Order: sequence, then structure tokens, then C-alpha cells
Amino acid sequence: MNPSTLPTYREFLNATGLEPVDARALICHALGVSPAWLAARQRDAMPSDEIERVSPAIKRRQQGEPVAYIVGTREFYSLEFAVNPAVLIPRPETELLVDEALARIPAETAATVLDLGTGSGIIAVTIAHHRPRALVTAVDASAPALAVAQQNANQHAPANVTCCLSDWYQALPGNRLFDVIVSNPPYIVAEDPHLARGDLRFEPISALTDHADGLACIRTITQGAVDRLKPDGWLLFEHGYDQGQAVRHLLQQYGFIKINTLQDLAGIDRVTLGQLPGSGFGDTIPE
Repeated sequence: MNPSTLPTYREFLNATGLEPVDARALICHALGVSPAWLAARQRDAMPSDEIERVSPAIKRRQQGEPVAYIVGTREFYSLEFAVNPAVLIPRPETELLVDEALARIPAETAATVLDLGTGSGIIAVTIAHHRPRALVTAVDASAPALAVAQQNANQHAPANVTCCLSDWYQALPGNRLFDVIVSNPPYIVAEDPHLARGDLRFEPISALTDHADGLACIRTITQGAVDRLKPDGWLLFEHGYDQGQAVRHLLQQYGFIKINTLQDLAGIDRVTLGQLPGSGFGDTIPE
């Protein structure tokens, strides 16, 4: 290719037709450069060999594949997590679930924490990273997903995360109790049109929907939590925008107290939590 006909980095980025943030991320990943490096060369001609290196990633995104799967990572809670098509792509609204869990895990205690349906492990690993004395068990029924969680645990919290292949509580020892149980379970209603749109088309369907009313997994987890939580232990869920009332009612049915639904930064119902009655651990935890 004649150097005089080569596009500048800016022209190449604009010609992709992608969102600029996506195009920049893919260019930086393919070339192994920083955003600052790219920004400093916006008016420079882009060498043909670099165009060849970047083009496959650009084409994958143009075909709809999520950027996170192309680059193999996504930031969550200021940590970089490995991701692939076996797991959901981390989303910022899930940080609210982590915030609320951390608020109920005193830093000075060796609290036991269970993350059900851990996927890439972002919830379990982030909690373990910020509460190094906590003992965190990350459970998933998918072996490929659990392998990703193990990779992320090895990177960010190797000392206090245990990954367990299990269908919810099934493979856990019967006498194992937890101070906190957290979950971001499949909660999208079957046949929801969003499942056929955007990034969701590429994500594991079993991690997105229960193939029912969106509450089947939440019911299973809540029922099991009664026998798996210590007195005063907390159960916390992420759920859909219109499921807060139903989840609160479900927690009430199973005898939980201090039930509350919290909104994300967009003002949408996102996390519902409740405490199992008892005494001891919860005395030092904020409501």
C-alpha cells in the first residue's frame, strides 16, 4: 500500500463505523498500546501492518461480538477480570451488590461468604480482595465458567477464594454455614426480546434466564439459604428492574427480616437483601 494512501489513525477509527470507545479499545488491544499512545498519533498515517493486525478484531465487533470477549477482559470494581463466552460480561450495576455485601462483612472477622452462580467470579473475587480475612466460596454449575472464576481468583485473591462445581447448594457439605450469601442469578424472563439483542446474543443463555418467570432461581436460592445461613446472616440478590416487590415478598415468606430493595445509579431497583433472624454476627452489621 502506498504510504500516501494510508489513513491516519483517526481516519481508520472513524471508518470502522463503531462507537469510538469500542474502536479505540480494539485498536489498543490489537497493537498492545495505551490509549495515550493512540491519542498522540491521531494525525499520523497508520502503517499497513498495523491495519492488518487490527482488522480482524474490528470485523468481529462489526458483526456484533462484544468487545469484552474480543479483548478477553473487562474492568469491574477497579480490577481487571478475564472473561470469555462461557461467562456473563461484568456490568457496573453489579457493583451495588458488592457494595452492600462488603458493608455486611466486617474487615476484622473471618466471615464466610457464598457466591452462588459465580460466573467469572467478579462478585466472589472482589469481596475476597477487599476482605482478605473472609473465606469466600464461589459456586457455579458450569465447569467452563468456574475455570474463568478460578483464573480471576488466582489473579486477585488467591488465598481466600475456593471455587466449587455445584448446582446451587448441591455439592456443598451439609454442615457448611455462611455469614453472607450473594447471587446474581439468571433473572431475565423467558422469551424476553432483549435476549435476542446486543451483547446478550453472545452471552451464555443459562446465565441470563431461568427459562421461566425470572424468579425460579431466586426461589431456589432463598429456600436453601434458610438452612445455609448462620443466625443473623444476610442474603443479597441482584435482580431485574421490575422484580423488587416479588423478591421482597419471597424473603418475607421464608422469615427474613430487615428486607430492603436498593436502586442503582440509574434509580432502578437492582438489589434486594434480607437478614435471617438470630443473634451474634448481625449485631455488628449495619442495616
